[in-house]
Amino acid sequence: MSSMSSSSSSATHTSTIGAIGAPSRRNTELALLVFAVVIPVFAYANVGLAIDGKLPAGLLGYGLGLGLLAGVAHVVVRRFAAYADPLLLPLATLLNGLGLVVIWRLDQSDHLQRLAKLQYGAFHPDAPKQLLYSAIGIALFVGVLMLLKDHRILQRYTYISMMGALVLLLLPLVPGLGMNVFGARIWIHVGGFSIQPGEFAKIVLAIFFAGYLMVKRDALALASRRFMGLYLPRGRDLGPIIVVWAISILILVFETDLGTSLLFFGMFVVMLYVATERTSWIVFGLLMSAVGAVGVASFETHVQSRVQAWLNPMHEYLLSRKGIGGHSEQAMQALWAFGSGGTLGTGLGQGHSDLIGFAANSDFILATYGEELGLAGLMAILVIYGLIVQRGLRTALATRDPFGKLLAGGLSGAFAIQVFVVAGGVMGLIPLTGMTMPFLAYGGSSVIANWALLAILIRISDTARRPAPAPAPTPDAEMTQVVRP
Repeated sequence: MSSMSSSSSSATHTSTIGAIGAPSRRNTELALLVFAVVIPVFAYANVGLAIDGKLPAGLLGYGLGLGLLAGVAHVVVRRFAAYADPLLLPLATLLNGLGLVVIWRLDQSDHLQRLAKLQYGAFHPDAPKQLLYSAIGIALFVGVLMLLKDHRILQRYTYISMMGALVLLLLPLVPGLGMNVFGARIWIHVGGFSIQPGEFAKIVLAIFFAGYLMVKRDALALASRRFMGLYLPRGRDLGPIIVVWAISILILVFETDLGTSLLFFGMFVVMLYVATERTSWIVFGLLMSAVGAVGVASFETHVQSRVQAWLNPMHEYLLSRKGIGGHSEQAMQALWAFGSGGTLGTGLGQGHSDLIGFAANSDFILATYGEELGLAGLMAILVIYGLIVQRGLRTALATRDPFGKLLAGGLSGAFAIQVFVVAGGVMGLIPLTGMTMPFLAYGGSSVIANWALLAILIRISDTARRPAPAPAPTPDAEMTQVVRP
C-alpha cells in the first residue's frame, strides 16, 4: 500500500510540475476577451453619440451578441484546445468587433443610403449580415477545433488538397456560376449568395504546400553553385516554383485577380524559405513575381488600368470626373480620407469616408479608420494584425513536427501578405488588388475563411504548448521507495 501510495504521489507531483511548466492560460484569454468585447461596444456607443447625440438603440443587442460569440469560442477552446495560444482568439475577436462597428457606422450614412436607393431601388444595411457571417465563421471555428483533434491528420490529404484548391480556383471561370465584379472574375453565385472561393483556397493550398515541402525539402535545399553570396538551386529543383508561378499567372490572366496571384505565389515562396532556409528562393520568387506582373500588365487591360490609377491617381481622377475614363476616384477619396484624419483623427462617426462609395466598408475600410482614428488609430489596427502574425510564427517555431511548422508558417505568411497587399493598395504603396482586410472588412467569404484559418493555428499551438505526459514510474523506482526508511 505504501508503494502504491508513494508511486501515485510521485506521478501526481510530476504531472503538476508539467502543468506548472506549461500553464493553459485560459483565464488570461478570458480576461483579454472581456476587453476585446468592451472596446468595440464602447466604440459603438461613441459612433451613436457622434451621429445622433444619443446611445444607439442596438447597443445592448450588439454587445450581447458579440459577447455570446466570443464566449462560445472561448468555451470550445478551453475544452478542446486547453493549451492553445491565449492571444489569438482575443485579437481576432477585437478586429471582428471593430469591423462591425465601422460597417454599422457606414450604414448610417445618408449619402450611401441615397446611392443604394438610386442604384438598387432600396437600401439594405450590411452590419446585420456581417454579424451573421461572423456567427457562421465562429461556428466553423468551433467545428474545426472539435473535429480536428491533431493537425498532423491533414498531412494525409496533401494531394487531395491540391485538387481541391484547383477546383476552388477554377470555379469563378465556370459559365453561369462565376461573376465579374469590378473587372475581376473571383466570385461565384450560389442560391442567392456570392462566395469568393479564393479565400478558402489559400487554406487548402497551405495544407498542400506544407505536405509537399515536408517531403521534398532536402532536395530543394541542395545547391549546385554559389553566385554573389547566394546558393543557386539546381535546374530540376526549380520545377515546383515554376509550376506555382505559372498557376499564379494563369489566375491573373483569366480572372484578372492581382491580389490572389500575389497571395498564392508569395505564400509558396515563404514556405519554401521556411523549409529550405535558402535566401535564393526569396530572390527567385521576387524576380519571377516581378516578371509575371510586368508581362501580364503589358496586355491585360484591367491590370493596366489598376497600374495607371496607382501611378497617376490624380490624373485618372480628373478624367473620371470629366466622364472620359479614369479608374481612381475611390483611391483618391481614400487618400483624402487619410489626409483628413491627420494624427489623431476626426473622431468615430465624424468622418466623410462614405464618399468613397459602396466599397467603403469592404476594400477601403482602412480609409475610414485612417480618417476617424487618425494615424495613431490606424497604427494600432496594424499592430493587432502584426501580433496575430507574430503569434502564428511563434507557434511555428514551437511546433515539434515539420508539417506543423510549415503549415503554421504558411498560414501566418498568407495572413501577413493579405494584410500588406490590402493596406498597401488602399494607402497607395502598390496597385489596388480588390482583396479585403481579414476580420475587419465586410464580406462573408473573408470572415468565415479567416475564422477557419485561426482555428487551425490554435490547434497547432495547442499541440506545440501541451506538456508531455509524465513518464510512468519504473519498477526500480518503486522498489527504492519501498525500502527507503
